[in-house]
Amino acid sequence: MKLSRKWLSEFVDTGAVSDREYAERMTLSGSKVESVEDVGAAIQNVVVGRLLSVAPHENSDHLSICSVDAGRGGPLTIVTGAKNIRAGDLVPLALDGAVLPGGVRIKKSVLRGVPSEGMLCSLKELGLTVHDFPYAVEDGIFILQEDCRAGEDIRPVLGLDDRIVDFEITNNRPDCLSVIGLARETAAAFGKKLRLHTPRVQGSGGEIGQDLSVSIADPDLCSRYTARMVKNVRIAPSPQWMRERLRASGIRPINNIVDITNYVMLEYGQPMHAFDASCIRGGKIVVRRAGKDAAITTLDGVLRPLKPHMLVIADETHPIGIAGVMGGANSEITDKTGSILLESANFSGVSVRKTAIALGLRTDASGRFEKGLDPENTLPAVQRACELVELLGAGDVVGGVADVVANPPAPVTLLLEPDKINRLLGTDLSSEEMKHSLSSLGFSFSGEKMTVPSWRGDVRHYSDIAEEVARLYGYDKIPAALMRGETTLGGLTAAQTARRQLGALCRGMGFSEIMTYSFLSPSCHDKIRMREDDPHRKAIRILNPLGEDTSILRTHAIPSMLETLARNLSCRNSTAWLYEFATIYRPREEISQLADERQLLSLGAYGGNMDFYVLKGMVEAILASMRISSLSFTPEPDVPAYHPGRCACVSSGGTPLGIFGQVHPLAAQNYGMSQDTPVFAAQLRFFSLLSRREPEPQYQPLPRFPSISRDIALVCDRGIPVAVLEECIARGSSGLVRGVQLFDVYTGAPIPQGKKSVAFSLTLRSDDKTLTDAEADQDVGAILALLKSEANAVLR
Repeated sequence: MKLSRKWLSEFVDTGAVSDREYAERMTLSGSKVESVEDVGAAIQNVVVGRLLSVAPHENSDHLSICSVDAGRGGPLTIVTGAKNIRAGDLVPLALDGAVLPGGVRIKKSVLRGVPSEGMLCSLKELGLTVHDFPYAVEDGIFILQEDCRAGEDIRPVLGLDDRIVDFEITNNRPDCLSVIGLARETAAAFGKKLRLHTPRVQGSGGEIGQDLSVSIADPDLCSRYTARMVKNVRIAPSPQWMRERLRASGIRPINNIVDITNYVMLEYGQPMHAFDASCIRGGKIVVRRAGKDAAITTLDGVLRPLKPHMLVIADETHPIGIAGVMGGANSEITDKTGSILLESANFSGVSVRKTAIALGLRTDASGRFEKGLDPENTLPAVQRACELVELLGAGDVVGGVADVVANPPAPVTLLLEPDKINRLLGTDLSSEEMKHSLSSLGFSFSGEKMTVPSWRGDVRHYSDIAEEVARLYGYDKIPAALMRGETTLGGLTAAQTARRQLGALCRGMGFSEIMTYSFLSPSCHDKIRMREDDPHRKAIRILNPLGEDTSILRTHAIPSMLETLARNLSCRNSTAWLYEFATIYRPREEISQLADERQLLSLGAYGGNMDFYVLKGMVEAILASMRISSLSFTPEPDVPAYHPGRCACVSSGGTPLGIFGQVHPLAAQNYGMSQDTPVFAAQLRFFSLLSRREPEPQYQPLPRFPSISRDIALVCDRGIPVAVLEECIARGSSGLVRGVQLFDVYTGAPIPQGKKSVAFSLTLRSDDKTLTDAEADQDVGAILALLKSEANAVLR
């Protein structure tokens, strides 16, 4: 919300308060100031000049030599190419050393042999348009019609001597989206008197009820509708003071009627709209849902489809405006308009927001209605608009007001509890001090009962009252104090701690963390060679995506990783080892339910010494850091995204933990990576890792008894994984085997064809006694028996 300090001074006298002090005080009181702008700061050393004479240039057929009275010293000589000037005109004169908007600097110069001591300025050169000064010409020198004299600074003459304070207004304070609302906050913050004006309308006879009737068909979406009629409308430019205030607030002046509605919206915070009364068929205004009405052409000339639930302003036969958003072109005010209807209504914020989003049409009015406005403000606003109509001579106001109240709001009353508020704030304020602060904001009292003003829809609880007291008293004055009572200790959850530990481990192994978007293109499924019947193809689509490339939520982490690896490779990064904690989203059976979110630790790498076994070792290190035992690695030749001979799944105790291996060369090629550069990836289920995590290790004393080592070399089928043999050894032992170390795998003579020799070193130890050779041999024999029965592996 942009606030003109000149406009503010009409309601509150802040005296000689500087912009800095004003901004700091308002921010501390809860109205955050974003910036303060001096409107005329970009214009320096520009004054009003009076043309004494205008003569042709002897050496040019398009230049003129002007003698200009600058109000100081003798006349100045100015050379100009303008054709719309004559002696006696008052014009903006940029003197030597002047600065204009855009950083343009004016210096003395010589044009065709004649010295020019400055420049005559046009509207554009002063950063203005014909909307700001309708009487001016757009492509010539700005001929002033203001009451001024030669030598005056041009900024106050043109209304550029103002300062604009830009406030950040939170959604719970729509009352501050107005000059009166901010004036009320200013008066309370500075302890000044608030000067409010009660609109007075003379009227010109007649009765609005003779020409118009208003009804609200859907009171749940419109609580109040207020309207007045103006006849004999005279469209003309607005006066300079109104154009200045609109321009300072960021609104372009158009004509007196449109400017009045915008002016009241800024002053009172109540959006208004003006209809051409002759376009209202049947003399009826009906506030209703669109129902069967299919579309309406709005004031911007766009045909917009309507949905049955949208609230519209209609006449006897068809809609003439979208409630709270924009009026219809079929009731637009034109130069031929003879009478108008001024609308001031209160619409449901939820309804307006849904309609604006559905139509893709956000306006100043909809932005205000969305936040919830004061229904008691509609009548004063329309009265103010009619007062301005009479003040500007823009028409004749018809007597009477059409004011339909569908849902009269009950006043909100609260009990002022000073002791409770003081305990909450840590202050020691009396009841009178609190009442004084709250009264300055419009709260009224009857004993300890307090009535909340209608424009404060955010105050509904004693804690809200405490906030009002605190911000006016001053947060900086409240003494710092430790909290009293018991509370929970902060800290990280087990999942957060595990994430940090895994991230540190990955970085220690040489990986760099990445964070990618969860939005992907549906084509990513084809790029990783996903089967047509793969359930991962069923993804959640975004209702309003930025584009087709970001239209679904990912169900797989590999596409994001491969895109990042491919980008690094295209930038000639010879090595890239990356990791990410990626969230994937699976749709549930019921559409109304939230997505099934799962988190993966995703690894991706190429270059360096990376190969399948290096990646396997890193996966083992990750699982070891999580204290996960009973690991099982099994080949996985049937995952299209991975190389069929270099891919494995890892599980623990029957719980799948993830998959890793070399990315299929065709999948890597789909991302623009050459088949000459092997790419490796791993996906580990983070919450599965947590579920298999063993308790913190406990101290174990060093063994008291010695161990015995036995080496065995087994002959088995070449296709049997070493992990199967290790599992048999663990199960075949009676509990004496404390370590199994693979130290040799051999194929060739004298090993038979299709067989291999696998050699292990076994460490056996008892916690109760020193093992004898016989006991060790007995345990090894049981192991060999199980190996033969389950894996057909015999001692070499």
